[in-house]
Amino acid sequence: MALNISISAEPIAHLFGLTVTNSLLTGWIVTAILAISVYLFSRKINFKKAPGRLQSFVEMIVEALFNLVESIAGREKAKVFFPLVGTLFVFIIFSNWSGLLPGLASIGIREELHGASVLIPFWRAPTADINTTLALGLITMIMVQVYGYKYLGLKYFKKFFDFSNPIKFFVGILELISDFSKIISFTFRLFGNIIAGEILLLVMGMLVPVLGTTPFIALEIFVGFVQALVFMMLASVFINMATLGHGDEHHE
Repeated sequence: MALNISISAEPIAHLFGLTVTNSLLTGWIVTAILAISVYLFSRKINFKKAPGRLQSFVEMIVEALFNLVESIAGREKAKVFFPLVGTLFVFIIFSNWSGLLPGLASIGIREELHGASVLIPFWRAPTADINTTLALGLITMIMVQVYGYKYLGLKYFKKFFDFSNPIKFFVGILELISDFSKIISFTFRLFGNIIAGEILLLVMGMLVPVLGTTPFIALEIFVGFVQALVFMMLASVFINMATLGHGDEHHE
């Protein structure tokens, strides 16, 4: 069986006219597991008793993430948009790590490709699909505009469309280009790091089975965490900048 490295997600089924790719299937599973876990965990929380070990551990992680966002935007703003950036962090980190689960990449269907039999795996990290990272980037930058409008009203959009003089009009065009470039940056930074890691593990697994991938799995666990943290921090910075009035950035 030939080694199959695909940059794009591979279709594995069709459901009511929707092409289901392996990354989409994995994304559904990761989302379902997270949703069920949060529901079950929330039912066990009891504020009248001392928290157990699991609750204490989760509270420690949440507090650390909140303090990080608070250091960027201040406590009051952090309370407003931490649910968004915190959710992004949790989804991204578990999506990144989902591609590291041993054995799942070897489960799939065999197809003939260029005269060779290749394996199309059912399992692929959602963030190893550029469509997922693009969606995350779009959601983040759309919410940047939403929070900008929430705090500044219609005057927020003046930084994009200021016709008072040619210089401000030109600066507004640069601001638009800057926001679109942030979407591209979010998309390719996350996608590039995760797909590179998966390719590395796949190649090393073919060359040196089991032992060859062990040190790289540890590395990719760290990379997956860092990428989720960077995404959350950048989202927090961009949202905070959008909520500041023109000229207030230096004051902050």
